[in-house]
Amino acid sequence: MSTPTFPYDTARLSELAQLLIDNVRELAHAGWTPATSSNFSHRLDDRHAAITVSGKDKGRLVEDDIMVVDFDGKAVGRPLRPSAETLLHTQLYRRFPEIGCVLHTHSPVQTIASRLYAPQGHIRLEGYELLKAFHGNSTHEMAVDVPVFANTQDMDVLSAQVDALLDTQPLWGYLIDGHGLYAWGRTMAEARRHMEAFEFLLHCELELRKLRG
Repeated sequence: MSTPTFPYDTARLSELAQLLIDNVRELAHAGWTPATSSNFSHRLDDRHAAITVSGKDKGRLVEDDIMVVDFDGKAVGRPLRPSAETLLHTQLYRRFPEIGCVLHTHSPVQTIASRLYAPQGHIRLEGYELLKAFHGNSTHEMAVDVPVFANTQDMDVLSAQVDALLDTQPLWGYLIDGHGLYAWGRTMAEARRHMEAFEFLLHCELELRKLRG
């Protein structure tokens, strides 16, 4: 029997699978991926991404739970089902060659913030030292508007809305109402830095809101 061939580097896929598993396990243990929610990906090459399969406990992933999709969001190599939100990952890889990793979590802080600020359509983060955690920022004397998109099951609609906003401003991440946070970076480490910075800053905004009444 001949060995199956794949249109991507399987050794590289194995490396990325372990990278995703290790990092996602830490995020799951932090309580950011409840009830099999969330999805995570890493650029594999200039046409493919490695991404978590749908419906798995993200704290217990194994290598077979990491699949390959093309930048149209279609499964490649194995007939597995990717996340319903795969297009939100692949649109970033297709648009920005420098993006290497996309992370999506559902922490309580992210979800509560998305609900509270959905009517405004964004959350303004201003004056925080940790704004320097975002790639390209060198000062706290700035403001970052984190978009809050309406939730929908139509990923074509949502990805088009994200694309339209990407045409107008730099972004490191966004929220979906009642849902959670998307954040990305050039590497896994940078994507996690961005995500952790958003988590901290959103938590600060929620606490300030409570204190101010």
